[in-house]
Amino acid sequence: METVEAIGKVLLVGLVLGAGLPALFAVGLRLQSLSNGTVDADGTTSGPHPALKPLAYVIFAIVVLVIVVGILWITRQTIFYYTGIKIFPFGYK
Repeated sequence: METVEAIGKVLLVGLVLGAGLPALFAVGLRLQSLSNGTVDADGTTSGPHPALKPLAYVIFAIVVLVIVVGILWITRQTIFYYTGIKIFPFGYK
């Protein structure tokens, strides 16, 4: 049963980080394009939505933050070995 739980946890993290981050980035791109205004298929234009641009930037910042934290998590042992700095309060050998 422990194996099934471990597989479930890996599957969940893989879905969130593996498919979730690109999907979140795509939502940010869509919001940024909507903030500039759109042209419909029949040629009519809709005005820009200025509130969507900051929201897109917040989403981009979240994606970048998750990537940076992931890189720091992977390299935490090396950083600690060479500098003595513990970036995270746990996970050291």
